[in-house]
Amino acid sequence: MAGSKQIQAKSALLIVNIKKKNAESAAREIREKLEGQGTKVTFFGIDGRPAFFPQGSHSSQSGWDIAFCLGGDGTVLYAARMLAASDTPILHLQLGTLGFIAGVEKCDWLSLYEQWLSGKVKISSRYMLDFFVERKNKTVYNNTCLNDIVISAMGIAKLISLHAVTEVASGEYAELGYYRSDGLIISTPTGSTAYSMAAGGPILAPEMEAKILTPICPFTLSNRPIVLPSAQALLINVEKEQRSGVLLTVDGQDTFELQPDDRLTIRNSPHYARLISSGSSAYYSALNGKLGWGFPHGGQKGGGASIGGDNA
Repeated sequence: MAGSKQIQAKSALLIVNIKKKNAESAAREIREKLEGQGTKVTFFGIDGRPAFFPQGSHSSQSGWDIAFCLGGDGTVLYAARMLAASDTPILHLQLGTLGFIAGVEKCDWLSLYEQWLSGKVKISSRYMLDFFVERKNKTVYNNTCLNDIVISAMGIAKLISLHAVTEVASGEYAELGYYRSDGLIISTPTGSTAYSMAAGGPILAPEMEAKILTPICPFTLSNRPIVLPSAQALLINVEKEQRSGVLLTVDGQDTFELQPDDRLTIRNSPHYARLISSGSSAYYSALNGKLGWGFPHGGQKGGGASIGGDNA
């Protein structure tokens, strides 16, 4: 829990998915309130898929005391990557329908913001992954993710061949095996409730630090999901004989085409996504509501449970 020191918000960033219902009116309300208090506000609207900062770069954007995200989980994933190096806290207004990243309702944002100004709210620090792709001993792509990295075939009904090893000590690696499957998901605990869960992976508490390796429809049924310590680097090679195209997807948003013999190295990031939390139980309330755990017979009030996240 944060202390009681008063926080000064001289500048704020509004990241708004303008396709979401009520997003623009909520953004207008927030902007007017903040500017009325003397806070300088920078507005950035997302019209569909985010495409704000250059692919493959670690943004060092700074200068904002707080960022407001108005949209679904995808808006938060985008903001986390954009602000990875700046340590900017993020207040999320959940305007999506399928998200597991607990946000606040439109009517509650001011109360939580004022608590943050008073230093009375919890900041949820979320583990992120840094990674880079090597091709012929040269780095050709790098990025950061909050949710997951997915390696999959380009096209339908095509198996891909991948080889994975994990670092067990400095310079010492252990075999995880060869995967012939529809792909692999490398997930953080925050992303454990997204694609990884849909593919049969475990759910991890969001503030844990670990990597989840989940095969997608493996040809060999003995290939199972595995949870690895955060400190262990993970290396994945695209096999040389791979014929079909292979696509790397970051947080369901950024993409990069892989080639045979490319190597992907994944490590824990030194940066964390800092989410302003409405309470320690918010995540578990989201699980109860989305998965129907809190209702008899596994049912969900108002309909069946939905798996996955809102990528916008």
